[in-house]
Amino acid sequence: MSLKGHRALITGAGQGIGRACADVFASRGADLVLFEKNSETLDEVAQELGKKGRDVTAVMLDLTDMDKLRSEVKKIGSTRLIDILVNNAGFDRPGTTAKMDRKGFEEVLGIHLTVPLLLIKWLLPPMRSSGWGRIINISSIYGLVGGKGEVAYSTAKAGVIGLTKSVAREAGPDGVTVNAVLPGLIRTPTIEKFMAARYKEEIIAGTPLGRIAEPEEVAKVIAFLASDDASFITGAALPVSGGWGV
Repeated sequence: MSLKGHRALITGAGQGIGRACADVFASRGADLVLFEKNSETLDEVAQELGKKGRDVTAVMLDLTDMDKLRSEVKKIGSTRLIDILVNNAGFDRPGTTAKMDRKGFEEVLGIHLTVPLLLIKWLLPPMRSSGWGRIINISSIYGLVGGKGEVAYSTAKAGVIGLTKSVAREAGPDGVTVNAVLPGLIRTPTIEKFMAARYKEEIIAGTPLGRIAEPEEVAKVIAFLASDDASFITGAALPVSGGWGV
């Protein structure tokens, strides 16, 4: 599952699944473009990967700043082809339908759907021209089963699956695969800091493998989908949930 010779753009690369992806991709030979809004975590990741001999372009960026996002993609893409895109960045605004306001709802959809759509729009044409590309969108098991008190997040993650399947149909004839990964409960800093223990325990109890996953376990699946070993997989929505949601 070598990624040598490829260049991957990973959003939300400063922590959690994004950071694990950067590490796994680097270990398999990929050069990296990292988008992250937290300068401290971004610098830390970039320095670590630089020591491994990889070419790393680290960009501190608020992805909701569309003008800057477009400018950075254009600048970076002009130097060398980005042929792997991992749309990982996201955040949550918990709430039921009664409590969710329009602003919060649209913010969640913006980061999970609008940003990936734009990055695909800008990066897909060069991939198609080269005859090879990989796009991996990070959805969630909530995109399949929904989540109580997670109306915005679940809606956005379901949309990611629809986006993935639609773009897979467009891009397949030109050698570009497009897939979604649906994590379950993962030991990310956000989950560790903000999710109450009783909710974690409830999810683990409903997970056949009976435990929380480490970010690297998701990152390795993403790296597989980015490799030539997954050359005949496209339009898939692959749960990495330990069986939660089955």
